[in-house]
Amino acid sequence: MKIDPTLKPAAASAVTEERTRAVKPGSTARQPGATVQVSPLASQLQSIDAGADGGESVDASRVAQVKLAIAQGRYEIDAEKIADRLIESTRESLRGAKA
Repeated sequence: MKIDPTLKPAAASAVTEERTRAVKPGSTARQPGATVQVSPLASQLQSIDAGADGGESVDASRVAQVKLAIAQGRYEIDAEKIADRLIESTRESLRGAKA
């Protein structure tokens, strides 16, 4: 699995949940036709979520095979292979950041 280099980390203020406040009489917040603006981060998350609905991103049969191998104690981890792929993924991310 690779880390998507197109996603930028969210600022802490973008992640913080805003609590609903009481609406004062005469406020336009709850009137029909009120305008709502969506942040670029929310738009990006929305498009990612829409793309995820397009197909199965997890191979259920492969997950079952790995679970069985782990349960039977025969699942082997190749640390060198994992390290090589992590380094390559990092290199790709850095190349993308420079462009």
